[in-house]
Amino acid sequence: MNIQESNAAKGGEGPRKPNATLTIDNKQVELAVRAGSIGPDVVDVGNLFKQTGCFTYDPGFTSTANCKSAITYIDGDKGELLYRGYPIDQLAENTNFLAVCYLLLYGELPTNAEFINFRRTITNHTMVHEQMTRFFTGYRRDAHPMAVMVGTVGALSSFYHDSTDISDPEQREVASHRMIAKMPTIAAMTYKYAMGQPFIYPRNDLDYTSNFLQMCFAVPCEPYVVNPIISRALDRIFILHADHEQNASTSTVRLAGSSGANPFACIASGIACLWGPAHGGANEAALNMLREIGSVDRIPEFVKKAKDKNSGFRLMGFGHRVYKNYDPRAKVMQKTCHEVLDALGHGDDPLLKIALELERIALQDEYFIEKKLYPNIDFYSGITLRAMGFPVELFTVLFAVARTVGWIAQWKEMIEDPEQRIGRPRQLYIGPPRRDFPAPA
Repeated sequence: MNIQESNAAKGGEGPRKPNATLTIDNKQVELAVRAGSIGPDVVDVGNLFKQTGCFTYDPGFTSTANCKSAITYIDGDKGELLYRGYPIDQLAENTNFLAVCYLLLYGELPTNAEFINFRRTITNHTMVHEQMTRFFTGYRRDAHPMAVMVGTVGALSSFYHDSTDISDPEQREVASHRMIAKMPTIAAMTYKYAMGQPFIYPRNDLDYTSNFLQMCFAVPCEPYVVNPIISRALDRIFILHADHEQNASTSTVRLAGSSGANPFACIASGIACLWGPAHGGANEAALNMLREIGSVDRIPEFVKKAKDKNSGFRLMGFGHRVYKNYDPRAKVMQKTCHEVLDALGHGDDPLLKIALELERIALQDEYFIEKKLYPNIDFYSGITLRAMGFPVELFTVLFAVARTVGWIAQWKEMIEDPEQRIGRPRQLYIGPPRRDFPAPA
């Protein structure tokens, strides 16, 4: 086995491929073709402008790899999602969110000793500086929770100066732990402030998701007992949302980080991007659609509208920009949804009945099959979170809590990549050519 094959077996870059030949204005140039451990090959166009005077044009970067990464892999055609090589359904079924955090950060599942130490470290960082509690009085009570999250998370850099030097591996490590630990605390404070209730401090005797649930729903005047089924379900939801390759918010974090910005500012930029309804707000849109449908007997009416190109209506929670098959996270989410509704006595939830009938139609109807419009994770997550007691406005905040570890892992990988440079996309200029300022009359 040669070195290149050995690297591929370990998960590094695969064997070097023959060059690609590109012809521009009758001039041929050779472009290197790079292979990953799995997935499609990529044509390296880093020297294209130097060789030809041309750039590539790729709106949305849908055909462009802007980095190499060993964290997450998606095969949209197969409906496959891997964290460090492990299928998402196996992780959701067999481990917990903090163990997945360790996996994403360090590349391997933790041993028992490593997990105990990691959990202790995260637990000891869950409190935020007491002075930060005063920040919230500066926000309106009706402020959108994501607006509060962007401002508060960005402000962390003004409190934790000892973990903003990105050139120091130890400071990067501390910043990573702080972000994973403090994000649930900030999210819970955001919820409590909007509700007009006192903040609830974290408890070191509870696991990660149970602690988050008690910070959200406990009140000082009576004891709060965490439902283990709900805690496990939320833990699974966090696992499903922990990372998703180079999506819009992750790319935003990497782009911000490429300038040398501190990690707290980078994560705040990711939260701002996630706030967009086309990204983090999809589960809210799916829930609102089910409410609009209202009852099972109205489903045919809405399915007919979805098939009509001129209606302007589309079924939310169906299809995915990446997955051209069944979203692997949706299967886990469907099971989780049933567990939560049964545990809380909502097994007859009318929205779930609508969702199940819509899913049945989508998996059997030729139109949906041909268009590959399968239910995605957002289709079920909105119903599940609503049943847990979270308001719709907090759905994207929960997404941010889960995705923080993915953003941090991607940021760390970017910082440590010797090939990484400051992000600087090019453009196809279509404005006026050079022209002189008119001479005085």
